[in-house]
Amino acid sequence: MSQLFFTAKQIFSGSGAASAALPQLLKLGQRPLVVSGPRVSVTPAVQTFLFQLKEAGINYSLFTGITGEPDSQMVLLGCQAYRLNRCDSVLGLGGGSALDAAKAIALLVRQPVKLADLAGQTVSLARAPLAALPTTAGTGSEVTQFTVITDLDTQVKMLLKGPAFMPDLAICDPDFSLDLPATVTSYSGLDALTHALEAYTSRKAQPLSDALAIDAVRRLFQGLPAILQQPDDLELRASLLTAATEAGMAINNASVTLIHGMSRPLGALFHVPHGLSNAMLLPLGLSYAWPGAPQRFAALSRAAGLAEAGTDDRQACEALMQGLRELNQICAIPGPAAYGLDRQAFMAVKEKMARDALNSSSPAQTIRPVDQAVILSIYEQLWAT
Repeated sequence: MSQLFFTAKQIFSGSGAASAALPQLLKLGQRPLVVSGPRVSVTPAVQTFLFQLKEAGINYSLFTGITGEPDSQMVLLGCQAYRLNRCDSVLGLGGGSALDAAKAIALLVRQPVKLADLAGQTVSLARAPLAALPTTAGTGSEVTQFTVITDLDTQVKMLLKGPAFMPDLAICDPDFSLDLPATVTSYSGLDALTHALEAYTSRKAQPLSDALAIDAVRRLFQGLPAILQQPDDLELRASLLTAATEAGMAINNASVTLIHGMSRPLGALFHVPHGLSNAMLLPLGLSYAWPGAPQRFAALSRAAGLAEAGTDDRQACEALMQGLRELNQICAIPGPAAYGLDRQAFMAVKEKMARDALNSSSPAQTIRPVDQAVILSIYEQLWAT
C-alpha cells in the first residue's frame, strides 16, 4: 500500500541555522510580520536575530501579542498588524503558540474565512509565505500541517489541518533554546515525547514516521533528564530540538491519538499549558492503549532503554509505563490538584471535555478502541495521581 509522507519544503537545522537561512527568508518576503510573544522577543538570541534580519535587508514588523496559547482574538490582532504594516510574509518565532498563531495569520490575511468554519476540513487555500523558527524543543509545529487555536466563542481548542498550514521554511536552531526555564524545557520536551509515542502507536503509522518516532523517543528519554542537569549544553539542546522536529514530522503523517484529544479541553477550559496537560495524561492514556498493540509499545520501551532486547513484550510495556511515571517525577510534573485546578469545577465539565476530545478525531487513531466512557474514566483517574 502506497503512503504519502509530507513535511516542510526546506529545513535548516543545527547551531547557526538562523543565520544560514537569511537568504531563503529574504526570498519569502522583504517585509515579514514576525509573530512572537513578549518574553521571547526580548531574549538575547532573538534580539541578535532581529538585528541580522535588518542587516540582510528584511524590514520586519514585530507582533508580540501571543501571550499564551493562541486564541481567535490573538490571531485577529495579528492579522490587523500584518495589514497595518503592509507586510508580505509571516515568520513565527517562539514556542508552539507563536508558530501556531503565525500559521493562522498567514492564512487569514489572504482568505476571507473564519477559522471555526475550517474545522474538520483539509485546508489547501492560498496563504502568505510562511517561515517558522521554534525557540523550544516541543511542538514540532515548524514541520506540521496542523495549528491549534482556541475559539473564544465556544471555548474549544480547534485542531485545524491541511497544506495551508505547512511552513515553506523551518529553521531549527538550538541557540535559541539555551535560556529556557526548566519548566518550559520539561513541558515542551514531554510534548515532543507524547508526539513520538502517539505517532508510533497510531493506526496511521507508516515506516517513515516509525523511524523518526523511534529515534525521537531514544533522544528524549536520554536527553530530558540530562538537560535539566546541564541546561547550557548546546549538544543536548540540539539533540532535543532534532527529536522535537522528528516527532513533528512523525505526527504530521501518522497523527496523534488519545492523549492529545484529551489534552486540548484541559487547555481550552482550564488554561493548562499543552505540554503539561499531555504529561499529566501520558502514563494513564498509554496504560489504557498498550494492550491494543503490545509489540509496538514494547519496541518503544526498548528504544528508550527501559527494557532489554529479549524482554517479554508485556514486561517491556509495563517498564515503559513505569519509565513515563519516573520521567514525570524528574520533570516535576504536578497532578491537577497540585497544579491548582478545582476538582468540583473539573467534574462539572468532564462530559463536555469528553465530547470535545472525541470530536477532535484524535482518539479515533488510538490502536485500542476509545469511547466516551473510556475518556471519562481516565479524566477521573487523573485526580488520583
